[in-house]
Amino acid sequence: MSDPIIHMERIEKHFGNIIALAGVSFDVIAGECHCLLGDNGAGKSTFIKTMSGVLKPTKGDIMVDGRKVTFDSPRDAMEAGIATVFQDLAMIPLMSVTRNFFMGREPTRGIWPVRQFDVETAKRVTMDEMRKMGINLRGPDQAVGTLSGGERQTVAIARAVYFGAKVLILDEPTSALGVRQTANVLSTIDKVRKQGVGVVFISHNVRHAMAVGDRFTVLNRGRTLGTAKRGEITSEELQNLMAGGQELAALEGSLGGTV
Repeated sequence: MSDPIIHMERIEKHFGNIIALAGVSFDVIAGECHCLLGDNGAGKSTFIKTMSGVLKPTKGDIMVDGRKVTFDSPRDAMEAGIATVFQDLAMIPLMSVTRNFFMGREPTRGIWPVRQFDVETAKRVTMDEMRKMGINLRGPDQAVGTLSGGERQTVAIARAVYFGAKVLILDEPTSALGVRQTANVLSTIDKVRKQGVGVVFISHNVRHAMAVGDRFTVLNRGRTLGTAKRGEITSEELQNLMAGGQELAALEGSLGGTV
């Protein structure tokens, strides 16, 4: 295994007396999909906010390309090549795919102070990048609101990769999608991984994780229950770890097998 792009070592996050993360270690290497799994309240959201610069860890170290770093804001993480696609996607439905793709990073032409948005370049790049991800738009001016949920996820992923993401964090990208849209997003993740980008896939759906994951780490109550490579663990074993299988087994025994 090659050296990780990002390594999180014994990360703790306290909110007053509440310990949301209690010594979580996690890393991502180029070209792999590392799935972070856990039930609601396991600490997944807090952990990815720490990785993406939204929150600062109370304790622990963050290493990028072997160098210790401190993220004071999401912009710091983005400049280090750590991009996050959150569930809300941060898109404006009535604006075109092109405008959403380049929002805040518009290509320009001309000489200052008469520089202007290079519309033709933006449209061409948008169509090319979406085509690489398997999405054929009707045109670059198509409104984002007319796309399916899976296609909007793909726009956000393609945007992050185009602007230089070395690690792409995907926060429950399939949680509100149907079967076909989910398949499209999982296919996009596979394409991104093959481009050498490290993917952190946060999910509570074991089937979706097993479809694309290379490694699997399970969080439970702010702690990791272990990391396994593909082929070392079954979907049933992962599900049991996530859902507290040992606790359920103990409860079944105490209730005489009626659970």
